[in-house]
Amino acid sequence: MSGACWRAQSTQHLARARSFLFVPGDRPERLGKALASDADAVIVDLEDAVAPEAKAGARASLSALWAGLAAPERARLLVRINAAGTVWHQDDVQALAAWPGLGGLVLPKAECTQTLQGLAAACPGLPLLPLVETAAGVQGVQALAASAQVLRLVLGQVDLQLDLGLPAADSDAAWAPARWALLLASRCAGLASPVDGVTLAIHDAGAVLADARRSRQFGFTGKLCIHPAQLPALHQGLAPSPAELAWARRVLAAVTQVEHRGMGALQLDGRLIDAPVEAQARRLLALAGPVVGDA
Repeated sequence: MSGACWRAQSTQHLARARSFLFVPGDRPERLGKALASDADAVIVDLEDAVAPEAKAGARASLSALWAGLAAPERARLLVRINAAGTVWHQDDVQALAAWPGLGGLVLPKAECTQTLQGLAAACPGLPLLPLVETAAGVQGVQALAASAQVLRLVLGQVDLQLDLGLPAADSDAAWAPARWALLLASRCAGLASPVDGVTLAIHDAGAVLADARRSRQFGFTGKLCIHPAQLPALHQGLAPSPAELAWARRVLAAVTQVEHRGMGALQLDGRLIDAPVEAQARRLLALAGPVVGDA
């Protein structure tokens, strides 16, 4: 398979990915376990998870491991580099050139389209995922979404909460404006659906499930996670329910029985089935499909 074809498949995979599992960049021994998990994508974190004095070593460790990774493993990997304006940013960007087949790059504190333009120039063709986690990032999210090579927007609600000075209590109402902003910007720019932030409760499956269901209600089809134990509940919460899937199958079965679709709208259970309803049914079935390893 040519490099261009492999890159296209990798990009399609990340566009559909539900789960993005963080791995600290200075803990290379955890990378194999993360790749062996059910996570659709793995983010090696060179930013918040790595102390300043350990950042150069973390970057070097990833470089040493790269040759031993298979192409499908590389395609599932993203790297969260250090933010623009930090002393580590340029070294991180330069290192990416030595990691062929990397799936994508996560830019923290994304606020400036010029930074994304610089990344696109330095890493041609590499999917970019801006992490929107500041007031300036939310305010400029439309421009971020329209930048070259941006694949998906990501919400970083923990840092955004700090930047906005909001209380620690999480609520749907508090984050609704930010989620709507990312969803609308993604749709207007023709991007894949955005990725929601982390759930800090590692071993509380109920909290992860509730958060993932809320993410889906806001149109998010992916979510960051910080521990493999969160993956089952995360995938369950983002997936359509059995009742939704049964409805979607019935809709498509009814549609296929009509020989001339343009001669009138269908009805099912007394409700109109037109083109948007059919499209929704197809989307639900697409969301139910597996993602891990399909690149």
